[in-house]
Amino acid sequence: MPRSLRVFAPATLIIVSVIACFVGMQVGGAGAPRPMLDPGDVVRYAVPLARMLVNLSGGVLIGSLLLAVWALKGEGAELRAVLDLAAGAAATLTAASTAAFVFMYLDMTGQDFSFDESFGASLAQFATEIDLGRLWVLMMLLGAISTVMCFAVQDRRWVLAAFVVSVLTLFPLAQQGHAQGAAGHAQAVNTLFIHMLGAAVWIGGLVALIVVSRVVDRQRIQIITERYSFLALFAFIAVALSGIVSAMLRIGTMEDLFGTGYGLVVMLKTGAIVALGIFGAVHRLIMIPKIGASDRGMRAFGQVVVVELAVMGIASGLAAALGRTQTPVPIEAASESGGAIGPAEWLTGDPLPPELTPMGYITGWKFDLLWTLVPLFGAVLYLAGVWVLRKRGDKWPVGRTISWLLGLAVLFYTTNGALNLYERYLFSVHMLGHMMLTMLIPLLLVLAGPVTLLLRAVPKRHDGSWGAREWVMWAIHTPWSKFITNPVVAAVIFAGSLWVFYFSPILGWAMREHLGHQWMIIHFLISGYLFALAMVGIDPVPYRSSYPIRLVILFATMASHAFFGVTIMSMNTMMLPEWFGAMGRTWGLPPLEDQSQGGSIAWGIGELPTLALAVAVAILWMRDDDRVQKRKDRAADRSGEAELLAYNEMLQKQAARDEKITRP
Repeated sequence: MPRSLRVFAPATLIIVSVIACFVGMQVGGAGAPRPMLDPGDVVRYAVPLARMLVNLSGGVLIGSLLLAVWALKGEGAELRAVLDLAAGAAATLTAASTAAFVFMYLDMTGQDFSFDESFGASLAQFATEIDLGRLWVLMMLLGAISTVMCFAVQDRRWVLAAFVVSVLTLFPLAQQGHAQGAAGHAQAVNTLFIHMLGAAVWIGGLVALIVVSRVVDRQRIQIITERYSFLALFAFIAVALSGIVSAMLRIGTMEDLFGTGYGLVVMLKTGAIVALGIFGAVHRLIMIPKIGASDRGMRAFGQVVVVELAVMGIASGLAAALGRTQTPVPIEAASESGGAIGPAEWLTGDPLPPELTPMGYITGWKFDLLWTLVPLFGAVLYLAGVWVLRKRGDKWPVGRTISWLLGLAVLFYTTNGALNLYERYLFSVHMLGHMMLTMLIPLLLVLAGPVTLLLRAVPKRHDGSWGAREWVMWAIHTPWSKFITNPVVAAVIFAGSLWVFYFSPILGWAMREHLGHQWMIIHFLISGYLFALAMVGIDPVPYRSSYPIRLVILFATMASHAFFGVTIMSMNTMMLPEWFGAMGRTWGLPPLEDQSQGGSIAWGIGELPTLALAVAVAILWMRDDDRVQKRKDRAADRSGEAELLAYNEMLQKQAARDEKITRP
């Protein structure tokens, strides 16, 4: 790519972003002076510009590190160039977060910036006592850690660690996008997180491609671009869907879409995203095959990238303006609305749903985009792997495919259906969802053998980079993997998590805080998956116990699980009474009886998957004995039963010797 394009492309992204931010603030009305506590023109425009710079630098940081993890060699000039880019982006993120922190404080208080002691004290109070201030301080800390890691890392595994830290920078930003306690808070946070992550992969990966083109030849940049294009396709889907959901949460009617400043900015941003989708199609279908063919093709690719970054700049600038524009649907916590609300809405931010009936388990839904995309992408990737095997003539058991799709379907229902709708109000429903997450869903997914499918379908790389296959193989053979996949350790995590979660403050954290709820879902999915993998998994693991030991572990786990359920059933006091006992429900069982029912679910329904595991282990044991016996029979046939004949001859000699000794 010509040097002029490498310089002009990032500059275009920044300049167009700034212009689009100004335009968006004028169209949406965010640039107009506020009637009360107006901070002035400088602060009013500085806040979205600083936030935009945070978004762009964070995007470049995340996208470049992901490209380094996914597409680049583990050493050499291309990795070093991208890590230098990531380090610069992380440093910019830290500085921009600091500026946004200060300007946000000035915007909220209406004060003028000064160096006197009282201003410093009030700024420190904002950083330590106000949620928004603490979030920006966390952003600065994560940005500083990312900067140090990007400068220091050399090994590709530490690059992965730096990427994980960079993704964590999105959590404080996502938490700021929707008022805590407002209706739809959980959906809005997850949606915004997905939107920012998709945009980061898209923008950051493209900027990294420009940088790496300086140190590699055309053929190499074509390979890297193909790998980036795979990631960009999923990023586009995530950005498009999350944008639609976010707009639906904030725009009430079609009149609001066409008749408000917020709606107009949303439409402008939608047009930019559609244009980016067209650019992505042009890249995959036309531009990528031409990159390695000639310098002209490489130059044309660079020109398209510049235009694409300009459109990305438009979308980024408009996104920053939207963050400062009044939404048609007010975003405020129910407790601060001033209206009459019930206890449930005070606690959760959402109105109390209607009484849960048997039909309500089918008709009740509360969709979550994050846990819609996880099953969707999981199904697409698995089916793609099956298609690759069948295309080259290999077979893959239909039962495994059905098990995988069924497991993902149950995951989708558990995180989007009636269980998700009612689990915050009814302990019994919460426990039912927990049993699905930790027992049924992992068992179905483990029986599908996803790692085995991946290792068979994904070709091995030979260029020094690590793809999905190489990362999975590394993960399997790490000391940490050997530890947590040990059946005893997996069983302790599986059974012990129940007691620790429900008899510690973690339960309250998971109920009150969005991050705690997401942690709960992920933790119980992983702990259940590890336990099922250790018991009946077909995927490779570092160590697998004998079948008798597995059965002993299973029966011990069943006993612990049953004791856990009986303990809850027999309790005379409520778990988390300030939550489940304060919802103000006039329907359903009283809270203590509902809790007892939750204990019976843990004891009764929760034992069924464990029993199924025990039956599966017994069947596998029998089949293994049959396979061992057949192997011995085949060996005997090949050797003419030489081993048996030798054994009989030894017995005959022993008998003759004994007879000679005893003969008088």
